[in-house]
Amino acid sequence: MASLKKSYRCTKSLQRFYTGGPVAVSSDGTFIACACDDKINIVDSSNASVRATLEGDTEQVTALTLSLDGKLLFSASHSRLIRVWDLSSSKCLRSWKGHEGPVMSMACDASGGCLATGGADRKVLVWDVDGGFCTHYFKGHKGVVTCVMFHPDPNQLLVFSGSDDAAVRVLDLVSKKCVAVLEKHFSAVTSLAVSENGWTLLSAGRDKVVNVWDLRKYSLKVTVPTHEVLETVRAIHSDMALANFLGAHSSSKKRSASPPVFFLTVGERGIVRIWNSEGAVCLYEQQSSDATLNSDKDDSRRGFMSAVILPSDQGLLCVTADQQFLFYSMLHSAEGTFKLGLHRRLIGYNEDIVDLKFLGEEEKFVAVATNVEQVQVYDLASMSCSYVLAGHTDIVLCLDTCVTSAGRTLIATGSKDNNVRLWDAEKKCCIGVGIGHMKAVGAVVFSKKGRNFFVSGSRDRTIKVWSLDGLSEDIDHVTQLKAKATVAAHADDKDINSLAISPNDGLVCSGSQDHTACIWRLPELVLVMVLKGHKRGIWSVEFSPVDKCVLTSSGDKTIKIWSIADGSCLKTFEGHTASVLRASFITRGTQLVSCGADGLVKLWTVKSNECIATYDQHEDKIWALAVGKKTEMLATGGSDAMVNLWHDCTAAEKEEAFLKEEEAILKCQELENAVSDVDYVKAIQLAFELHRPHKLFDLFAELYRKRYSKDRVVKALSSLGKEELHQLLEYIREWNTKPKLCHVAQSVLFQIFNMFPPTEIVEIKGISDILEGLIPYSQRHFSRMDRLVRSTYLLDYALTGMSVIDPEPVLHPKEEPVLPTNNLETTNAQLEVIPMEEQESGDSINKKEKSSKKRKSNKSKGGADKKLKESMDKDVTVVPVQA
Repeated sequence: MASLKKSYRCTKSLQRFYTGGPVAVSSDGTFIACACDDKINIVDSSNASVRATLEGDTEQVTALTLSLDGKLLFSASHSRLIRVWDLSSSKCLRSWKGHEGPVMSMACDASGGCLATGGADRKVLVWDVDGGFCTHYFKGHKGVVTCVMFHPDPNQLLVFSGSDDAAVRVLDLVSKKCVAVLEKHFSAVTSLAVSENGWTLLSAGRDKVVNVWDLRKYSLKVTVPTHEVLETVRAIHSDMALANFLGAHSSSKKRSASPPVFFLTVGERGIVRIWNSEGAVCLYEQQSSDATLNSDKDDSRRGFMSAVILPSDQGLLCVTADQQFLFYSMLHSAEGTFKLGLHRRLIGYNEDIVDLKFLGEEEKFVAVATNVEQVQVYDLASMSCSYVLAGHTDIVLCLDTCVTSAGRTLIATGSKDNNVRLWDAEKKCCIGVGIGHMKAVGAVVFSKKGRNFFVSGSRDRTIKVWSLDGLSEDIDHVTQLKAKATVAAHADDKDINSLAISPNDGLVCSGSQDHTACIWRLPELVLVMVLKGHKRGIWSVEFSPVDKCVLTSSGDKTIKIWSIADGSCLKTFEGHTASVLRASFITRGTQLVSCGADGLVKLWTVKSNECIATYDQHEDKIWALAVGKKTEMLATGGSDAMVNLWHDCTAAEKEEAFLKEEEAILKCQELENAVSDVDYVKAIQLAFELHRPHKLFDLFAELYRKRYSKDRVVKALSSLGKEELHQLLEYIREWNTKPKLCHVAQSVLFQIFNMFPPTEIVEIKGISDILEGLIPYSQRHFSRMDRLVRSTYLLDYALTGMSVIDPEPVLHPKEEPVLPTNNLETTNAQLEVIPMEEQESGDSINKKEKSSKKRKSNKSKGGADKKLKESMDKDVTVVPVQA
């Protein structure tokens, strides 16, 4: 029995990163800066992964450019705000406004110190990047400035600007004047380029020509008709790999001569053409377009929008109007000529992911159907689009894949054009067309065992069985597929959403919007039974790989398993909060995986009806779910135009948990050793790593009982980082809520505030919430201590009043009588002599008074003193001293 899966992990994602608009490519070709709604994505050109996202100002981005070293990015939006970004930290260094309208074009000079911007206010401004102030102000255009560029030679302080007023202006930065106006275009100027020697300017426009200008005389040299609306022109230099195929040599660098200029153009036709200015000759032209042309005849989504010649031998990058990045490389031919070969395609924006399936025996590719007429096949290793299958004339709604017994990989697709098509994945072409449905085809499925037919379901409520016999090996010949059987399946004019074929090819199940699933016997399509029980339409059906049962998912938020024998419902799974759009068996039928309109992917166990895991990686409805046959890898796609790949990580997580447990045991032993060695600094650090707040409290409590504890506490706290300090403050907040633990908590908190300055404490993440939890309890503790201290004063007063505690005596100095110093006899005669008996009795009385001091009252004490005084007055005699 297969072990149950407990966890999946999203390893790779194919996400939307470009929604159209400006694009900037780094000088080394490693990354692309492109607009995505109001944000800017920095995309790795090798695998379409997003390196960083720069947050915008809620307005659409209108212009982008990069510095030559690729460290700074300049952006502008409809808010007229110009920003300078540091790509190493993804932070905005400075921003300013200068134009009265949106900035439509910008360029950075070779040094990176100046920025030229052209706006919808018909002005061209030059800015000091470091200071953010305007150094040059040019006006004169009569329309929106569509393109600006600096002269590539830093010694030539010139700026060129093109506008939709069909004029090109040459602006001198030294004299701060327009030195020439080049007017030979009849439509908007879209692109500018300067030749390698620096004395020829190329301008391309929507009037379908390229004008070649002499910058010495500011005169027109030649006009090259291209017969297509142009978006970009690029000059080819002799140090480029492309020049080796054109015969452009280093001699073209001589400024004294007037060598021919080689350049390439791209435009609405979606092809790359290379020209020679001498004679206006086209040297190379692509035979067919690699851009996906749509059937809606929308010219705004046709052809190329821009092109960039990549450094060294990386080739050429073209950006299409439908947000695709095409990377071309130069290929040699046997005749000595060359051609551009497409070697990588990155798709910046997909429509809703409608359906997807893994492709091939090794499942290294995935075929994806989106809201377009083509099927895109992605390489899972690089997450780039390997090729596109074009042939349908309307949106592709469904697809399925299989590998025939002969080893041929096939793809079946159904479309809104009412047709089904069969594709050869290796030859990348259509080999069969099935015509017969009267409405859109919403479901197709290959046979599981024989793999010699497939079944389609349509919105015309019919199911058709198509035979694969007689398929031609000739890629130029498209076979007309024949329907072996047809049946009107569901009533009430409801769509057929899903089809599934049993493992033995004996049955086919159809799920419809009429709330029912029907089981048919193949190949005659004879109705076997109808499964009723769902309250909403059924979105997907699937046969169990081991048991005689059918799985259905519905818009009523439930998943059901039905018995094929009697049509009874065996199990119902509830947990989704919206329609369940797809569900499939995994782990040899012992588990389920489902996805729905709530954007969640759920993993279920069939035996216990329990959902053991839920994943939230999508931002919208999940329409498509594919399960790999070999690895049981999952792929999901939805309305957020995102494809996520999921791998089973049950074994990996189990291994990680075992290693963590083993490491925790070792650290616990190390912690006990540190405590026994009285190494409190190390013990506190280990307690933090093990997340043991109780042990940490015991360590601080024990530390404060020791002599010279302050130095040890300071040493222990000084070794903590910001994250550990944040964790400690959270622990203190919890300790502070309990009166038994608050003393240690307050002591540690006092030491923290003494050690760390307020500027560092404020930077701690979430410090405001922590302080809000500390202040009320601290005030309560101090109030309680203050009440205790004040209550001790009452006790002192009571004890003093009860003569249990004597007040401290106040000594007043007594004045002694002044004795005559010359009468010694009188002085000696006045000396008192106390008998020995009285001295002994007096000492005994004093001793008794001291021993019974706390038990005697003031009255008894006064009486004793009075008796002692009387006896002393009675017995004392004065003995005169003879001289």
